[in-house]
Amino acid sequence: MKILITGSTGLVGRALVGELKTAGHTVCRLVRPGTNKEALRGNEGFDVGWNPATGELGAAAVGADAVVNLAGAPIAEGRWSAERKKVLRSSRVDTTGALVNALAKMAARPRVLVSSSAVGFYGNRGDEIQSEDSQPGNDFLSEVAKDWETEAEKADALGIRVVRARFGVVLARDGGALLQIARPFRFGVGGKIGSGKQWMSWISLEDVVAILRFVLENGAVRGAINVVSPQPVRNEEFTKVLAKALHRPALFPAPAFALRLILGEMAELLLSSQRVVPVQLEKLGYRFLHSDLTTTLGRMLA
Repeated sequence: MKILITGSTGLVGRALVGELKTAGHTVCRLVRPGTNKEALRGNEGFDVGWNPATGELGAAAVGADAVVNLAGAPIAEGRWSAERKKVLRSSRVDTTGALVNALAKMAARPRVLVSSSAVGFYGNRGDEIQSEDSQPGNDFLSEVAKDWETEAEKADALGIRVVRARFGVVLARDGGALLQIARPFRFGVGGKIGSGKQWMSWISLEDVVAILRFVLENGAVRGAINVVSPQPVRNEEFTKVLAKALHRPALFPAPAFALRLILGEMAELLLSSQRVVPVQLEKLGYRFLHSDLTTTLGRMLA
């Protein structure tokens, strides 16, 4: 297949480009004006000009069979000021809308669009188990995710199969959330966050890449897919497993009030509880590469 990818310089994008090329697919990275050329190194391939502001899509996109939309500004980069929230929303909702509009103008359209979303779609739900059929929440991230998915779903009217991939916390050896979470533990000052009772829905980077390839190649997959391990854990359990894997103590909890004071609204990223399960993937017969947290972190941090 010829596959177009937005967000190819991110953690998931870099890994996915490498996997798809190894599998024999032709990968075209959609590159926006001003993209850091250094960030494009390492996974050399075809680059296609892409300007979300104007909707312009380079001619090299012609003949694409599939699109993977991973675009979105980092969610945990700085406090959520009013201006930052506009960036977070626009980089997801507006960019996805511009992408779908560009696909609508193609004479021969791709067969499938796999568009990223997040388990933040469900909001803070305590101990309630969330499947793909669960209703969205009503906080900032929920509203962004809901509108993000709505823009992607518009491609369905163009005859394009749409898959909305709701990512959990992606764990990887060399980047992403795990490096940030592990940093205080490496210095011996790690601990649970808030009460530690909130649920954390996680997924290994290897499974993310395998799942994206699975849904690209399986024409029966459409709609929302929870890209999470079948074994979500509470934050206090995650903390204990991480501390053990790093051979460090977990004695210094981060109180909720302190996080809210330091991080503002962004603290809800750490304090919200999402107990999400991959019902659709299990129905489709996907076999997880990593479903046990202890084994997964032990391997990544060995």
